[in-house]
Amino acid sequence: MSNSDTTTTTATAAAPKLFTNKPKKAQLKQAQQAMGTTSAPPSSKVPPITPPPPPPPKESFARRYKFLWPLLITVNLAVGAYIFTRTSKKGAIEEEEEPTAPEAATVAASVSENPVVPASVKIREPLPEDQQRELFKWLLEEKRKVKAKDPEEKKRIDEEKALLKQFIRAKSIPSL
Repeated sequence: MSNSDTTTTTATAAAPKLFTNKPKKAQLKQAQQAMGTTSAPPSSKVPPITPPPPPPPKESFARRYKFLWPLLITVNLAVGAYIFTRTSKKGAIEEEEEPTAPEAATVAASVSENPVVPASVKIREPLPEDQQRELFKWLLEEKRKVKAKDPEEKKRIDEEKALLKQFIRAKSIPSL
C-alpha cells in the first residue's frame, strides 16, 4: 500500500457515517467498534448532547394581525354609516310621498265611514294637574339648558318658555 491509500482509508474511517433511519444505541456501538474506536473512552467527560430549545410560543391571533384591527374598525364604521344614512333617506322619501287630491278625498271618505283605531294604540287616563305642572316645570328647565345657535332659534325657544310659564302659573291646565 502506498501513502495515498492509507490516508484515504483513515479519512473515510474518521468521517461520520450517515444513516437514513436513526440507529439505536446498540447499533451505534457496534459501528464504532467495527471502525476501530478513535474517540475518547466513555469514562472521560464528554458534554452531553442537549436537545435544541423549544420554538417560541405562538403569538395570539390579535397580536399577529394587529395591523388589521384599525382597518376592520374603519370598515365597520363605514358600513354602519352607510346603513344609517340609507335608512334615514328611505324614511324621508316615504314621508314626502303624500296622496294626491283625488286619492286624499277617497281616503278621507273611507276614514270617516269606518273609524279604525289600531290595536297597538292604548288610550291612557289623563294625568293629574300636579303631575302635569311637574312635567311643565321639567320641560322649562330643559329649555333653559338649550343653547340657541342663531337668533331665530333663540326666539322660538323663548316663545316656548313663555308658553310653559303660562301653563305653570294658570289655575287650570288644559288636558294633554
